[in-house]
Amino acid sequence: MDLLDALGVDLSDHDVAARAAFRALAEEVIWLREEEARLRHRLDAVEALADRDSLCPVFNRRAFERELMREIALAARHGAPLCLVYIDLDRFKEVNDRFGHAAGDAALKQVCDILVAQVRQTDIVGRLGGDEFGVILTHAGLADARQKADSLVERIDGLSVSGADPDAAPVQLGASCGVIEWTGQPSADLLIAEADEAMFRAKTARKSARV
Repeated sequence: MDLLDALGVDLSDHDVAARAAFRALAEEVIWLREEEARLRHRLDAVEALADRDSLCPVFNRRAFERELMREIALAARHGAPLCLVYIDLDRFKEVNDRFGHAAGDAALKQVCDILVAQVRQTDIVGRLGGDEFGVILTHAGLADARQKADSLVERIDGLSVSGADPDAAPVQLGASCGVIEWTGQPSADLLIAEADEAMFRAKTARKSARV
């Protein structure tokens, strides 16, 4: 059924000129609908790109904060547990200094691969800046979140980064994690700041343990 049939227009009731005008109008409407669909598809693609980090296939900080705020609202509405893991890489500056930024970028992508592979589809991963990442663990209590953070740290600690020179000693990458449970914090910024502080304490403890 074409557009004119759907509108109940009987062309036999009109003269040749009117029939031509109706057909031209119907074709224009169909073209406009198709163009609208194409533009919506392009807009969706642009919005998806705007949400993604420029290097890693995860959310950028702006999109991550938006998703965290959405999850906070859902947790408040349904009384569901929610945790945030803040991850900061250890010895990443040494990778850049010794092997260059290309090696550093490759290391960041490896870390992203680990994070995405080790969390559930309902969880959310984002790069918060530089060598810092966040993971939103939905429907997860503090004990489970800490266990997941320990698992992520163990895997990232196992990453060995090398440069182009085969004789140069590799850098053993590592990570420190801060884990915070949502307990009514009213904003994504506050929850992230608390997780950042927890990460800093964890990093300090790791450094003290190595001394």
